[in-house]
Amino acid sequence: MENKKTTSKFMKIFSKRGMGQVVTVTIGLLVLIVVFSILNPTFLSNRNISNLLRQIAPIILIGIGQSYVLITGNIDLSIGSVVGMSCMISATLMTKGMNPWLAVILTYIASLAIGLLNGQLISRAKLPAFIATLGTMTIARGIAQIVNNNYNTDSIGEAAEGFRNFFYYGKTLGLYNTIWIALAIWLVFDFLLSRTRTGRHIYAVGSNMHAAHLSGVNIASTVTKTYLVSAVCSATVGLVITATSGMGTMDAGTTYELYAVAASVIGGISTLGGQGILLGTIVGASIWGVLQNGLQFAGAPVAIRNIVIGIIVIISVLLDIVVRANKTKTKLKARAKA
Repeated sequence: MENKKTTSKFMKIFSKRGMGQVVTVTIGLLVLIVVFSILNPTFLSNRNISNLLRQIAPIILIGIGQSYVLITGNIDLSIGSVVGMSCMISATLMTKGMNPWLAVILTYIASLAIGLLNGQLISRAKLPAFIATLGTMTIARGIAQIVNNNYNTDSIGEAAEGFRNFFYYGKTLGLYNTIWIALAIWLVFDFLLSRTRTGRHIYAVGSNMHAAHLSGVNIASTVTKTYLVSAVCSATVGLVITATSGMGTMDAGTTYELYAVAASVIGGISTLGGQGILLGTIVGASIWGVLQNGLQFAGAPVAIRNIVIGIIVIISVLLDIVVRANKTKTKLKARAKA
């Protein structure tokens, strides 16, 4: 009897949408770790693992934001620019003498404004997500450039030491705080996505927007919420970058929207919407980080690393399209026989 209950619980977990893909990519991640540890034994050293986890944390964060948006069938191209805007706003305010934590609050407010604008343009003005977020991407990058008169900032100074320790340099229970921040945000947004009505609505919008609307789902509110989540995650990464460098740089976050898509798609989040879980985003971000780190240890140039990750992203999307097309054909055949 107990064996049956255990099997039933296991099958219930495995049957979750996207869990099969998560298991597959997790196996791939383990294979990569084994291969790179054989090529270079120092790959699994405590120091490298600790630094690797800290490098992966920001990718997990932006991956969470992009995953929320992708599940609704949309995309957020403004993520990287919001990261840069967050970095520059927070650093500029701190160099002007503002209390670091007040600067953090104002940075989140500015980033949420971009997220709200994205959501409204797409859900109410009916702009395609690609066009709307392409526009806000340019706006956010412009704000990053203009906030300090088109210059990178000076050092945020010793007054911001607590801020820097909280977001990057400090450790808690042996792990860098950046890792704990990423884990905490993942836990909150994973609960929201998997255990609440809002989460069900997000999946419903991505699966079939028309059916979701007929079922009483507020499409505009649901889509806007996903872009607000994306903005929070992007702002947090921007603050991490500020803490890391101790200054604001106008080009911070460049290409991060691509890293976000990579983490999401590799982890099983469907670009067609309605499928995937945030656990996969962690695995996808980890694969990205392990590849970057492992290939660096192997002496591969940056260009090769980027090419490899680009190929993996393309293959992941193609597999998703093929699998979903086969499922659709199977359903149609079943209906025809009935």
